[in-house]
Amino acid sequence: MRFIKRHPDLKKQYLKTLQLLEVNPSHPSLRLYPLQGKLKHLHSVSINMSYRVTLELMTSDDQIVLINVGDHESVY
Repeated sequence: MRFIKRHPDLKKQYLKTLQLLEVNPSHPSLRLYPLQGKLKHLHSVSINMSYRVTLELMTSDDQIVLINVGDHESVY
């Protein structure tokens, strides 16, 4: 994944975020929230204070599809 190649120091935080998202998408530390505007069909979770993951939640299929990973400027 390009994000991990560019930010190898964040690999552990990124993997922890994905594991927590899989187990409990509502966990407060993820800071999950729906986006607005042109990204209104997506949600966002935090890796840390600088980096986010945008994702699509498919509740009917119990699936989470990652869309983008990066800093605030590149994700939104």
